[in-house]
Amino acid sequence: MASTITGAGAGLGLSCSTTRKFTQKRNPSSSRLSFCSIKMAVSVGEEKKKKSFTLEKSEEAFSAAKEMMPGGVNSPVRAFKSVGGQPIVFDSVKGSHMRDIDGNDYIDYVGSWGPAIIGHADDEVLFFFTAICNFSIYERLSFCESLGTQDCSHSVLLEKWHIVKSRVLAALSETMKKGTSFGAPCLLENVLAEMVIKAVPSIEMVRFVNSGTEACMGVLRLARAYTGREKIIKFEGCYHGHADPFLVKAGSGVATLGLPDSPGVPKAATYETLTAPYNDIAAVENLFENNKGEICGIILEPVVGNAGFIPPKPEFINAIRRITEENNALLIFDEVMTGFRLAYGGAQEYFGITPDLTTLGKIIGGGLPVGAYGGRREIMEMVAPAGPMYQAGTLSGNPLAMTAGIHTLKRLQKPGSYEYLDKITSELVQGIIDAGKKTGHAICGGYIRGMFGFFFTEGPVYNFADAKKSDTAKFARFYQGMLREGVYFAPSQFEAGFTSLAHTAEDIQKTIAAAENGKICHVVITANPSINCKFASSLTQKYFSLIYDKRFLILHQWVYTTFYYWYGSSPLKNKPRKNRRKEHGKKHITTGRFYKYT
Repeated sequence: MASTITGAGAGLGLSCSTTRKFTQKRNPSSSRLSFCSIKMAVSVGEEKKKKSFTLEKSEEAFSAAKEMMPGGVNSPVRAFKSVGGQPIVFDSVKGSHMRDIDGNDYIDYVGSWGPAIIGHADDEVLFFFTAICNFSIYERLSFCESLGTQDCSHSVLLEKWHIVKSRVLAALSETMKKGTSFGAPCLLENVLAEMVIKAVPSIEMVRFVNSGTEACMGVLRLARAYTGREKIIKFEGCYHGHADPFLVKAGSGVATLGLPDSPGVPKAATYETLTAPYNDIAAVENLFENNKGEICGIILEPVVGNAGFIPPKPEFINAIRRITEENNALLIFDEVMTGFRLAYGGAQEYFGITPDLTTLGKIIGGGLPVGAYGGRREIMEMVAPAGPMYQAGTLSGNPLAMTAGIHTLKRLQKPGSYEYLDKITSELVQGIIDAGKKTGHAICGGYIRGMFGFFFTEGPVYNFADAKKSDTAKFARFYQGMLREGVYFAPSQFEAGFTSLAHTAEDIQKTIAAAENGKICHVVITANPSINCKFASSLTQKYFSLIYDKRFLILHQWVYTTFYYWYGSSPLKNKPRKNRRKEHGKKHITTGRFYKYT
């Protein structure tokens, strides 16, 4: 089942040497376009020949964006509110890597928030490279047969890769030539629908929409229409899109901003929404007892991903299935995140529990906007035009999204895909936990296949209340340190992470090394990431313990503003200053919550 790892400590890049400077160097042997391997210069003398980490172009672009878009972004978590520092503006993605407009390269563990399970861009080639190298002779024969050859040598397979790549490019090109949106039925809808129905145990009929939010809106309306009841149970910390009825104790989006609920949501819209702690069977039973005959169903993330990564207790989902059946209510799995990620049939295949209705998104669109909901035929026949429950969408089932989804699912059907995700994710999470133990910080974490997470708390974490005990200030320092090491995690403690088939063993090892070697002195005052680390360290030493004590938040803001005002511009960063640390190799070590120099 779910793998959970608990550790007594969490360094994860929180200890550092104050004389290191982070740099990047192109790896000419890499097949990825513009990919870089991350190197660290451990002496000041090496700095002159290396490129330092900077986000100047991102800062400029984000400043302009804030004048045109609320907060400068089109989804709140991208604004770095919970981790501080400069939000990153990206230029390109490929495989398991992302590149920003300043030229910095990152190993990506966000994966476009889940869809990029096979990697970014030309991942068809990267997938077959990974799979072929690990194929048994029987799997190679099958692969060769699909390419029309009997020769299974590596040289022949290498020559055949262009066929695989050309198939995907040709399919997308042909689709675009025919048109990207018909506003009418297209054959590709049938193809993807058949694949989804065959894969997901609960789905006998499916309706495509344009996002996970739309899918959850539709499935709630359907559950109410089918049962004739209006109340719905959701779990604290679970996020089911930004529709009004679900913005109650809604997890990452709200938790990241520190808001209990969203303003603008009428009380009437949430009056019929009941909440219970995740993994709490007794609380669910009490809700049914107190609302007999009024609850249409339970909607849940079978594995929570929007309050951080929180797996269910072994008995929890079984009990929820039993309770809904006893009360003639529907069980709804929100598998927008877990669908096709934990297994080809989603979390319901992984756990062996079949819900009545399921929502999907992310992966089934291959990175394009898409969503879906489906379930038992008798329920789905309530949806218009087959039934009276109305729901529609201008771009629903558009051929471009259908094509991307079809080829993504085809790739996931290949032997060994989920075993590979399990292997690399296990190594990643265990490596991060082990790195944490070396420096004595509380941490716990876990993973299932290509989905993972960790919390800066002793753990274990069973629900949103447990998750909120995490040291979010420590996570922010860790996050900024990892950025400067070339690793991109989700910019919130309350978000799950994702691996992909494009991640390599080298990616995992670099990430673990970054967690062990990351620098805290870059991020204590994060106004300008291009500021020399040693220059910042003197103020770090004086103000660190105050900045991250809740009693001194006002002082933190004053120091932040003053430091940026006087030292934030790049011409100052190489000028000698009296308060710069002398270059005598002193180490910056962590001692629990606070830091000292020895």
